[in-house]
Amino acid sequence: MIPLKVENQFAFSDKDRNIDVYIKREDLIHPFVSGNKFRKLKYNLAEAKKQNFKTLLTFGGAFSNHIAAVAFAGKAEGFKTVGIIRGDELSEKIKDNPTLKFASENGMHFEFVSREMYRNKTDESFLLSMKEKFGDFYLIPEGGTNELAVKGCEEILTEEDKNFNFIACAVGTGGTIAGIIKSSLPNQQVLGFPALKGDFLQNEIRNFAEETNWQLIDGFEFGGYGKVTTELIVFMNDFYAETQILLDPIYTAKMVFGVRSLIEKGFFPDNTKILLIHTGGIQGIDGMNQLLEKKKLPKINRND
Repeated sequence: MIPLKVENQFAFSDKDRNIDVYIKREDLIHPFVSGNKFRKLKYNLAEAKKQNFKTLLTFGGAFSNHIAAVAFAGKAEGFKTVGIIRGDELSEKIKDNPTLKFASENGMHFEFVSREMYRNKTDESFLLSMKEKFGDFYLIPEGGTNELAVKGCEEILTEEDKNFNFIACAVGTGGTIAGIIKSSLPNQQVLGFPALKGDFLQNEIRNFAEETNWQLIDGFEFGGYGKVTTELIVFMNDFYAETQILLDPIYTAKMVFGVRSLIEKGFFPDNTKILLIHTGGIQGIDGMNQLLEKKKLPKINRND
């Protein structure tokens, strides 16, 4: 896969306090394997080839960016792909689910399991049963986070980013922020905005990054992982109207909302430059809009 050029785009500012906010358009790095998914898969696919694996196996939910990315990237690089999908009721809804439909069209074979079984997906007995069914495979963790993924995410920051005082990104499994922390400068502060509640992320990140110039900002989960509110959707649509930058509702939108809120609360000092990392995930909007329509809530505007 060949990445496209990623640029920093001006997003908004607080002119009274001379705070400028830019967003790194990692969502544009590849048409179908966007943002941190491209970064996380880069070295994992290289390692799978090095070890002569023919099949990739990974995990995800109904609208998983990771599942869609592995399906496309695997096909592009000559691998068979297997997705262990959370929710056995989804087996009859592939054509109605934009993410699963896309992954299926790119050759991914699905193994739908109950939510209870999914919680035990990394148990040795479960993985052995998958090997008996699909043959030997290269295992990619849920969300893609491992040491090779972190190595790829270290490449998000470049030389042109050294003048930013703060780097902000959403946090799912912790791999992306770990890579950013490892490649940040000592004088830069990295802020992570968890998409799900729980204290486990602190330790997950420390497993990969020894640096201390970072912190997690709680309180912008909007009800928990995968959940959104009318307030968040309205914010996304207003932001898109102002900047023509489409955010995803699970990760980046919550982070951008959080940064704006912190600016209003005086969290950042005057004369500050902030860089937001857009981690992609736009493919999930169609599925989210299906859910929003069923709940009779406002939908996410997109004209792309």
